[in-house]
Amino acid sequence: MRTPPNESLTSDIAEAPASQSSAQEIGSERRCVLSGEVHPRAELIRLAVSPSGEVLPDPNAKAPGRGAWIAPDRAALESAVSDGLLKRALMRAFKGGPEGETLSYSDDLPQAVEAALTRTLLDRLGLEMRGGNIVLGSSRIEEQARTGRISLLLHASDSSEDGRKKLDQAWRVGSDAEGSGMRGSVLPLDRGALSVALGRENVVHLGVSSQNDGAKNTTRASDRVGQAIGRLSRYKGMAGFVVGNDPPG
Repeated sequence: MRTPPNESLTSDIAEAPASQSSAQEIGSERRCVLSGEVHPRAELIRLAVSPSGEVLPDPNAKAPGRGAWIAPDRAALESAVSDGLLKRALMRAFKGGPEGETLSYSDDLPQAVEAALTRTLLDRLGLEMRGGNIVLGSSRIEEQARTGRISLLLHASDSSEDGRKKLDQAWRVGSDAEGSGMRGSVLPLDRGALSVALGRENVVHLGVSSQNDGAKNTTRASDRVGQAIGRLSRYKGMAGFVVGNDPPG
């Protein structure tokens, strides 16, 4: 099977040893089939083609077979769907469908991509919760933030400004960043979605613990969560969205 043009930089089809997979994923790049621009793989969204020729979102890049990559930009994808650019780009990337069938996708593919990115973020938060990396409850978050044990502070989209300000201030203290204006990130998710994902009632604020950040050869929980938040936020066009803030150094 020929490698599609957009996969030529590094292949995500050939299997790599487990010890090398994380490093390859972090360092690899892909080309957006719509813009032609090259970006780090972690910033892009993979589209996969099913055996029947249907193109579907594959945000975790786990589906077998060929893949095409697009930048996280819903407006650009909607435009590409309506003017036929996406179809032409996919036909070039995939060289037609399986066994000569024509590739197909639904007109609501942009919404399907957003739903898939949202699910990926919610699943990631659930995994980090089960791994003991999520701190809940305003009082507990404030206490851990003040003592430097929170690496990423997050707020639901429907959280109050007063509640955010109080925790933001505690986080700045614990990060030795008083006076910097550093603030937690407002998520593209409301408290209802967060509560379901984390299995708790009325989740309005959450912190990602920094206690496991020193583990050797592992990706920090805040990086894993931040990546999922960043892709969804950029896809939704949340201009200027910043996942956390690094304290001045």
